[in-house]
Amino acid sequence: MRRFLALLTLMTQPAWANDVSGEFDYYVMSLSWSANWCALEGDNRGSPQCDEDADFGWILHGLWPQYERGYPEYCRTGNRAPSRSDTAEMTDIMGTSGLAWHQWRKHGVCTGLSSDAYYALSRAAYGRITRPAVFRGLNQSITLPAAVVEEAFLADNPTLSADQITITCKQGYIQEARICLTRDLELRTCGADVIRDCTMSDAQFDPMR
Repeated sequence: MRRFLALLTLMTQPAWANDVSGEFDYYVMSLSWSANWCALEGDNRGSPQCDEDADFGWILHGLWPQYERGYPEYCRTGNRAPSRSDTAEMTDIMGTSGLAWHQWRKHGVCTGLSSDAYYALSRAAYGRITRPAVFRGLNQSITLPAAVVEEAFLADNPTLSADQITITCKQGYIQEARICLTRDLELRTCGADVIRDCTMSDAQFDPMR
């Protein structure tokens, strides 16, 4: 009976229960177009990221530790949680302190880094990629193939190749650009479970307000 209960316990543990902080293969940096997120979720939440005077474009959704297949999350860590001032300092690239907190709690704890180091690395990763300025010139909502968004990133980042970036969609909108990086923040090929481009030919893309 005890053996059976022990086996049952192992079988019912969440997948992340065995994830070890610091043990992963590469990073996925996720960039989210703020206006689309606001249309999908943020406006209904009353997020300050969506205020009329907010001027976010591609925000840093997160820097995620990744296995070659799958990813760790909610790892145990001995590092202290970030303070409110720590998360507030990330709002210029992440939109809200709440997002910065959530990214640490779910993903940052799996990097093996302190929260300060994780945020510093996230900022460095964000600075390595040129976010295409062409989308900031929009003055009305448009529909476009998701491939056009990828092509814009490739055009503005000559060292970036198509197997190192993927564009995702959600509920008919362009959602994110996800870029794969080594642990040293060098560009690298995405894993097979990450490189799943949105194939929509008429995805919606909203302008900044």
